[in-house]
Amino acid sequence: MTLHDPSVPEPLHIDAREPEGAAATPAISSVAEADAAVLDNPAWSSLTGHHRHLAHGNEHVLRYPGDVSPFVGVRDWGHPDVWDAILEEFGHGATVSVSHADPLLPAGWAPVFSIPGVQLVQTGRLAPRPDEEALELGAADAADMHALVERTRPGPFELRTHEMGRYVGLRREGRLIAMAGERLHPAGWTEISAVAVDEEHRRQGLASRLVLDVAFHIQQRGDRALLHASANNTSAISGYEKLGFALRRRLSFGAVRTP
Repeated sequence: MTLHDPSVPEPLHIDAREPEGAAATPAISSVAEADAAVLDNPAWSSLTGHHRHLAHGNEHVLRYPGDVSPFVGVRDWGHPDVWDAILEEFGHGATVSVSHADPLLPAGWAPVFSIPGVQLVQTGRLAPRPDEEALELGAADAADMHALVERTRPGPFELRTHEMGRYVGLRREGRLIAMAGERLHPAGWTEISAVAVDEEHRRQGLASRLVLDVAFHIQQRGDRALLHASANNTSAISGYEKLGFALRRRLSFGAVRTP
């Protein structure tokens, strides 16, 4: 299981141009109470819904296969049996991903790392559109996708992460130089993730094109788009805001070690 190393800064992915004087995006975007419930616990909603075919675990904790994603869904961090359930699923001395929560660890459990992050959701300003050059990626492209992620380090991406949803990319002379796709699928929403562009091809609007393409297909099937980013990646966050996303909440991504 690969977890993003907080010592490695995330690169700038988004080059969204906006006219001078454009109105600033509101700092916080509110959503309906029902949406808030799934957005506050998107991994659990995904693993009990759209991704149930990928889920392993028990009534309190679910996870993806290690070669798909490190994300772990927990029904309720406050339940008295949750820590035993995690230990039952992962065993002793294991590293377990924790996101969208900051639970108080019991004795014997140890933090591994914690990265401040943000969650952004689409607003009415988002104007998605399909991209004629975008190629749908699948199992035959898995090695190229993984290599691009290794070069650009946008976050966790495994050899079967592409099975979580639709991924698209751009190639130049046969080489995959940019991609984006779908990761978590909380009810009614789809997360856009793995937005990556090779360094020599940045500042050409490629990431924006792919994000808008992915968002277009998300909306076509009736879902809404969301994103997560490192809170320190202010350039990417600003780019997402210019595309029509707004900050919904601040959170953390991290991992703990079982006793």
